[in-house]
Amino acid sequence: MRQQVLSLWMAGSALDENVIAWAFHDGTNGTGPALPDPPQAGGPPYSTGLRALQDGWMLIQSAQLIPPAPGQERENSYLEYEFIFERRVDISEEVNALDLGE
Repeated sequence: MRQQVLSLWMAGSALDENVIAWAFHDGTNGTGPALPDPPQAGGPPYSTGLRALQDGWMLIQSAQLIPPAPGQERENSYLEYEFIFERRVDISEEVNALDLGE
């Protein structure tokens, strides 16, 4: 088994908010399923976290809702609403094929 991890940063704290940033880490070294083509070039693979769930990704961490300190409400900082998804890919068939020299 290998893991693929998808981080989505949303515009707000709900899974149906728009994705504003994303990152993908592929533990299958490219042998697992690819991300869907984004609707626009360079855009996120999913428009919302809900779309990722509907495509089979499992949510493993949701954003902590921490209010800004008084007086810091308008300060720029890190992206707050990060959701981490994973999917596990069985690569045993690929490994067996490599072992047999296929």
